[in-house]
Amino acid sequence: MSKTIPRQFWQGVEQFNLGQFYDCHDTLEALWIEASEPEKSFYQGVLQIAVALYHLGNRNWRGAVILLGEGSNRLRRYPSSYSGIDVDELLNQSTNLLKTLQQTGADKITTGEIDINQSLPLPRIAIIQ
Repeated sequence: MSKTIPRQFWQGVEQFNLGQFYDCHDTLEALWIEASEPEKSFYQGVLQIAVALYHLGNRNWRGAVILLGEGSNRLRRYPSSYSGIDVDELLNQSTNLLKTLQQTGADKITTGEIDINQSLPLPRIAIIQ
């Protein structure tokens, strides 16, 4: 891990936690493209979860489920704390949401039967001080 965490990463974390998932994707994608490992896969995992939440907001159950799984699997390679964030907490929240979506099923999401913002536990990125 590099010693200096780019300012853009923290901007992406803030966007994620504010629910600005499309903006978060754009911010982290710019970092991801230029990064080398191990940061490259880390950024990709976080941005995949952000895109999953963007898809969920658009009631795209399939896109949300696929990207929550891919992002979570990518982040499992990292220690509990990485680049100043609580990876375990993000993984726990993302996994819980994925399980909830799988149990709920696509129909209730795509038809609007479920109020996404009030009924589903959306992940947040916890910063480790």
